[in-house]
Amino acid sequence: MSARILALVGSLRAGSHNRQLAEAAAALAPEGVTVELYEGLADVPFYNEDIDTEAGAPESAARLRAAVAEADALLLFTPEYNGTMPAVLKNAIDWLSRPYGAGVLKEKPVAVIGTAFGQYGGVWAQTEARKALGVAGGRVLEGVELAIPGSVVRFAETHPSEDAEVITGLSAALTQVAEAAAAPAEATA
Repeated sequence: MSARILALVGSLRAGSHNRQLAEAAAALAPEGVTVELYEGLADVPFYNEDIDTEAGAPESAARLRAAVAEADALLLFTPEYNGTMPAVLKNAIDWLSRPYGAGVLKEKPVAVIGTAFGQYGGVWAQTEARKALGVAGGRVLEGVELAIPGSVVRFAETHPSEDAEVITGLSAALTQVAEAAAAPAEATA
């Protein structure tokens, strides 16, 4: 099995637990699978059709689109902000969904996981992200789920890569995403 998975992290905070989770995913990737953390979401302007024209898009948005186009699958790591996903992830999805009907998300295997402070681990944010990704044309992998609650306490002294339960869940998610990336869209529909 071989796959290149691009990770988008919804928290821009330097000590983000979701970034730590993405780093753990990169370290735990099965043989032949690479997980690359995308850098630069903070640089992508809010989506605006006036700046996304036939002549081109802003360089930061074009870089994001190119990185997703080159990846075999996309894995989003999201915290939960006020019961939903962070604006930076929604903005990325908006850029990736264009041009309408032909965006780089079209039929791309995508999954959403993450950790949040609340008792449910960000399931509302993950549900909203899956919905937006599906509407945007992504092939949402509904069976890939990992919501880790209590991030502030759970990871205060421990990196996610040192948590046995997280390692098990993350490894399973990575295997599912890699398998979906290797399978044709019809086989997983």
